[in-house]
Amino acid sequence: MSDRLRGTVALVTGASSGIGEATAVALAEEGATVAVVARRTDRLAALVERIRGQGGSALAITTDITEEARAREAVEHTVTELGRLDILVNNAGVMLLGPVEQARVADWRRMVEVNLLGLLYCAHAALPHLLRAAEDGPRQVADLVNVSSVAGRVTRPGSATYNATKHGVGAFSDALRQEVADRGVRVALVEPGLVATELVSHNTPEVQEASRKRFAGVEPLEPADVAEAITFMVTRPRRATVAELLIRTTSRE
Repeated sequence: MSDRLRGTVALVTGASSGIGEATAVALAEEGATVAVVARRTDRLAALVERIRGQGGSALAITTDITEEARAREAVEHTVTELGRLDILVNNAGVMLLGPVEQARVADWRRMVEVNLLGLLYCAHAALPHLLRAAEDGPRQVADLVNVSSVAGRVTRPGSATYNATKHGVGAFSDALRQEVADRGVRVALVEPGLVATELVSHNTPEVQEASRKRFAGVEPLEPADVAEAITFMVTRPRRATVAELLIRTTSRE
């Protein structure tokens, strides 16, 4: 355990697996008390047990952030139970791929709801608390980290709507960064390349097979690689903001 984030509270969405789970563990290891948010209660319970077993402190909140009221309730519950909010990591996301012509509009709607609206709801609800933490917190700074993707920079066939949501995350992040930078809230964007998570498994068998062929021979990033990057961002001195961080695999993706 470290103490770089001792006395702070972090909230991580999409914490039941992958990057979110790894980030929650990493922040707890730095001394933060972590609220973990996702829809799968059993996964969250196991994560909280793991963090506590390592000497950390965590709170599980089962909810669906695509509903504005529930996203706001998750933030308020965190502050009520843990006393403050210093760090928000907007990690929840879904990737449903395929050509536009054959796409299910319901899949588009789901990506917009999770990747964009859920992120916006959480950011809006958290912002007053982050501003307050920047004013009176132990670090005199607060952090809002949005997890995007290489898909927020590079478009590819079969990824149109996913690209659109991730480009939107980047635009929102940079605009918000400019709005609150002078008030001590750092807004950061993380853009991972291929990561070994369950994202692709949500797709059709055809899309999963195409993905396997496309990335054959590529060693993916591990969730811990991205979590380490996020930890680096939120532990910088107050004077430094890592506003954008692109993380690629060493192999050509």
